[in-house]
Amino acid sequence: MSTANTTGARDHARSQAAAAERVGPALPVDVDIAKVTFAQRIPAGGYANVVLARGTRLRLSDPFGAACAHLLLLRAESPWERLNVADTVKVPWQAYLGVGHPLLSDQGRVLATVIADSSGRHDTLCGPSPAARQGLRLAGVKQGLEPRDIGPTVSFFRGVRVESDGALTITGGTAAGTAVDLLVQLPVTLLVANAEHPLDPTPPTELDLVAWSAPEELALAHGTDPEYLRAVENTEQDWHARTLEARA
Repeated sequence: MSTANTTGARDHARSQAAAAERVGPALPVDVDIAKVTFAQRIPAGGYANVVLARGTRLRLSDPFGAACAHLLLLRAESPWERLNVADTVKVPWQAYLGVGHPLLSDQGRVLATVIADSSGRHDTLCGPSPAARQGLRLAGVKQGLEPRDIGPTVSFFRGVRVESDGALTITGGTAAGTAVDLLVQLPVTLLVANAEHPLDPTPPTELDLVAWSAPEELALAHGTDPEYLRAVENTEQDWHARTLEARA
């Protein structure tokens, strides 16, 4: 749907409002409600954008079993630094996302780490579908970003595997109610679109996002591989250097 004129923009806004699920996401029972900073249910074909502080824990949930979350992270105060999917695969020597996997920027820093995962069906190889890219562009505009700022993404809740001959095989999603938790290690702008996967045209179902403040988790060990620890060291050095500079 074009938003190049007022009529198109109005129709787009009304379609988003009509599709929006009025029931909000389920909040974690073990989290103080006062610490929740963001909560939204994203309908099929919808998108979201939000700035998340360092030390935020973000839970993406698939309440009905067919969500597909195309996710892009950009450093909030320096949006030219953003998720680099190639390094996210290359540095940890692992193409399949799981607990302990860092989402790395193009500067070798950890934007976020996967710290819980009950799905195990994700994709770092295919990037966003056309519908997902359009949703990400619309989400990005609301954060002052341009279409050229929308790069490769990771997708949660739709798995892809590489066969021995190099072919990509879609493994689909898992049961309803699975979730993935990310710990945000630098302030980020999160863009997410809930749209079909490039290799799997199955229409998506609703996607839940809940974020809450959890700075104490930054001190915990979320990985032991030397590559991960080096990326964390790069991240902490840069963060503390910027903090000192801001105080000077």
